[in-house]
Amino acid sequence: MSRSTVWHPFTQHAIAPLPVPIVAAEGAYLTAAGGRRIYDGISSWWVVTHGHRHPRIIDAMKRQADHLDQVIFAGFTHAPAEETAEKLVHLTARSFGNTELAHVFYSDSGSTAVEVGLKMALGYWRNVGEPRTRIIALEHAYHGDTIGTMSAGARGIFNAPYEPLLFDVARLPFPQSGREDETFTALEDLLRQTPTAAIILEPLVLGAGGMLIYSPAVLRRLSEIGRSHGALLIADEVMTGFGRTGTIFACEQACITPDILCVAKGLTGGSVPLAATLSTRAIFDAHYSTDRTKTFFHSSSYTANPIACAAASANLDIWLNEPVVERIAALAELQLTRLAALVNDDRFTNCRQIGTITAVDLTVNDAGYLADVGPRLYQHAITNDVLLRPLGNTLYVMPPYCTTAADLDRVYAVMQNAVQAVTSRM
Repeated sequence: MSRSTVWHPFTQHAIAPLPVPIVAAEGAYLTAAGGRRIYDGISSWWVVTHGHRHPRIIDAMKRQADHLDQVIFAGFTHAPAEETAEKLVHLTARSFGNTELAHVFYSDSGSTAVEVGLKMALGYWRNVGEPRTRIIALEHAYHGDTIGTMSAGARGIFNAPYEPLLFDVARLPFPQSGREDETFTALEDLLRQTPTAAIILEPLVLGAGGMLIYSPAVLRRLSEIGRSHGALLIADEVMTGFGRTGTIFACEQACITPDILCVAKGLTGGSVPLAATLSTRAIFDAHYSTDRTKTFFHSSSYTANPIACAAASANLDIWLNEPVVERIAALAELQLTRLAALVNDDRFTNCRQIGTITAVDLTVNDAGYLADVGPRLYQHAITNDVLLRPLGNTLYVMPPYCTTAADLDRVYAVMQNAVQAVTSRM
């Protein structure tokens, strides 16, 4: 295969192997050109929930394509968007035990869902006559690759070239186990210094930051401190939503309801791009006015695409009517059993799990996202027909919910063999 004209994401083309051509997918497996079947151990970058090409979702997309493919969403609406919004509000009401998240704004990706959330928060404070502008975020956070979301994310290799474009965001130390009070004290100090528009958090687990996990009690306390100072809470559940942490939304485990909830990856079950930002009535009402300057000024050409909304509506039916949470619990137990076998292996440290996600760190000299061990682990796994994408020296497994015990046996065997092969050459 010759070099393509395609520029791939998060890829250094000067040294990366040629990409693997994929021609089909089904359940937990990808099919490469030539017939290789590759187990999708990271749910194709965390988006695939029930499995690739779920029949109900695919059928809904096909039916919708026969009637309406696209329409401008300013001044128009359509049934798939209305149905999806209604089901999302119903799902959050069932999950959080209240109907506070009452409005749904559509966008196209996790980054734009969070960008929308940041703009909603700033617009809210401006429109109520108290223009707060400070945003507070956790260190090591990752919220996306737009200018606003890079600003909210940790400063580092992901956004260093774009530093001149980014706005200042106040940082909280990550709540390390046993040192949580340092985070609480830092938040109190920041909130006392300057009126804060919003605190943005990846609830319970920081994904691209290294699968760093913190407890529901910490999340709840951060929410309480923020609310005591009037700050809005933006929950970036782009990755954690739709069951990854063991509940439909991670915030459920802390018994809190955010003011703004951002969802994307699992919204369509991983079939097509769609994102949504849910807000409370108060935030919507602050933008509801005969004064047109208070309009929420955000859109994209494909906002609420009918085919994507049809996929989301079918996916939400699965969540509302099938025992998905029970499937997740069973998968989490399978993950726990296999992770336990690595706990006493000296090659692995910090073995951890939340819901269906497991992660381990390799003890290497060059830890971090650019650790040389990462690409070698990836290549060994893909050569053995398992897709894993290490975060530097952090190996993680985030499987589709249709994964079987045999699938996981294969994954963990490949992980152990990969570490043996890579470390023996170091």
